[in-house]
Amino acid sequence: MAGRFAPRPTRTTVRGGHVVVPGGVPRRAPAPALVRTWVPEGPLDLGLVLGPLRRGPGDPTFRALPDGSVWRASLTPAGPGTLRVTGRAGEIRGEAWGPGADWLLDRLPELLGSADDPSAFVPRHKLLALTRHRRPGLRLTRTGLVLESLIPSILEQKVTTGEAYRAWRLLVRKYGEPAPGPAPERMSVMPAPRTWALIPSWEWHRAGVDNKRASTILRAVRVAARLEEAVGMPAAEAQARLELVSGIGPWTSAETVQRSHGAVDAVTVGDLHLPGIVGWALAGDRYADDAVMLSLLEPYAGQRHRAARLILLSGRVPGRRAPRMPYGDIGRL
Repeated sequence: MAGRFAPRPTRTTVRGGHVVVPGGVPRRAPAPALVRTWVPEGPLDLGLVLGPLRRGPGDPTFRALPDGSVWRASLTPAGPGTLRVTGRAGEIRGEAWGPGADWLLDRLPELLGSADDPSAFVPRHKLLALTRHRRPGLRLTRTGLVLESLIPSILEQKVTTGEAYRAWRLLVRKYGEPAPGPAPERMSVMPAPRTWALIPSWEWHRAGVDNKRASTILRAVRVAARLEEAVGMPAAEAQARLELVSGIGPWTSAETVQRSHGAVDAVTVGDLHLPGIVGWALAGDRYADDAVMLSLLEPYAGQRHRAARLILLSGRVPGRRAPRMPYGDIGRL
């Protein structure tokens, strides 16, 4: 039979994606991008503003390229969308693809901190005054999306950031969909709530997510629509709504509204490291707890999250006095 039939095109699966044998179906060219330009008032540092949205160096939904552009893949109320943001000569250019392109471009200024007012911050410590002077482009982002910040924050509960980033990367790549448009390789859009709800228990385990965190995410996605409605609420009320879901506490709700709402006063309490960092920076107390941290931040009431961001950016952190927390992978059990 050899030679009687022409070889058929095949698709060979390899680690990291698919390799199409020449002669297969050509890939459809992406649709033209929708474009919006915007001129911010004052300096703007894309890395500082959008950096908190990145969940580790391998985040499938976020990519910062050497040319200075930042790419984001989001699941918007209008559908999946990809956004590319660049800045040059004081002007911001946004390009978007997919069903969610219009939604992303409409909210581009808020994403880059247009609703934030850095001038409202009055430094009471020399360290914060110097850091603000050195980082004039810092603004607080507002994504307008709750679930995309809530789910990775739940994954970060009670584990090292490395474990949480790995779980987010594995689950989004496996159950998300490819980012629309000419996005960088292996970028993906976060799964829809129903997809999260259908992930088998063993896949959570393989990703290193214990039953407690997985169950919290499942409870959250069942009421996803109600949680997304919290975008229209003040940050404190939004936190209260999030905390109605069992397994979501003040730490998780604060980490969420800092990104979804641009909440300038939402303090992350219950964190393992932040109280000691704030205590060391403002009072030389590396053993400060939440109560001490809140007391030190009291002069910045209304701007406490910005004060904490500036402290973290100052680089004034206490030296390590114990080994790093060991990395645990329950997926190997």
